[in-house]
Amino acid sequence: MNVATHDEELGVSPAIKTSLAQGLLAIWPICVGYIPLGLAMGVLGEKAGLTPIQVCFMSLCVFAGSGQFIAVSMITAGASIPAIVLTTFIVNLRHLLMSSSLAVHYQGACRKKITMLSYGIVDETFAVNLNQLKNGPWGIDKAIVASYAAFFSWVASTTMGCFFGRFIPENAFGLNYALTAMFITLLIYQLNGPIFTLTAVIAGAVAVGLSLVMPGNAYIIIATLFAATAGVIIKKWRRPHGNQ
Repeated sequence: MNVATHDEELGVSPAIKTSLAQGLLAIWPICVGYIPLGLAMGVLGEKAGLTPIQVCFMSLCVFAGSGQFIAVSMITAGASIPAIVLTTFIVNLRHLLMSSSLAVHYQGACRKKITMLSYGIVDETFAVNLNQLKNGPWGIDKAIVASYAAFFSWVASTTMGCFFGRFIPENAFGLNYALTAMFITLLIYQLNGPIFTLTAVIAGAVAVGLSLVMPGNAYIIIATLFAATAGVIIKKWRRPHGNQ
């Protein structure tokens, strides 16, 4: 019995195998990168008084590294539940923009699959899927596989980090810098031209400026919207002048 026949008997079509293989191949560096990040989040969660089950449930429901780090920090500081919920909601609003951006590439796809993909979209999975779409055809099944592989890697890492957190000092191994390092790496991968670089500079400058005069984290959303709008305007302005 050959491999193809065996897979068909198990109900695994060649298309599914291809989606699994290519999706995992595209996302595995992020999955590996999530291990120190997730461990760091779990350790901080344990220091904040959360149990492994609570951290696991948080990761399953939220799946947003920055939002979870902020939530844990606010729990440690004794913030109220409404304040934590509102802050993480505002910080994670950017995922709405990311999901909308990817949805444009999957018009006509099954709504259930679009919903599944949207739930798995965070900064890292958005960057990977968008990069794959730029390089050629990238079906929604592959995008879902990539997103959920990262999702389960994150959930497992945060849970394990909380479980073993009692044995790990809070600031050991530079874990508090892990999330920042991940975002810097993702930013570098997105700088594919002068417009992208200029947009990133505008976003950073506006975010830093607003952070000095605005309380909370709303400046992140404002800076993102402002920079994205500026990038679109600059791109449209360059086209008539023969620049792309």
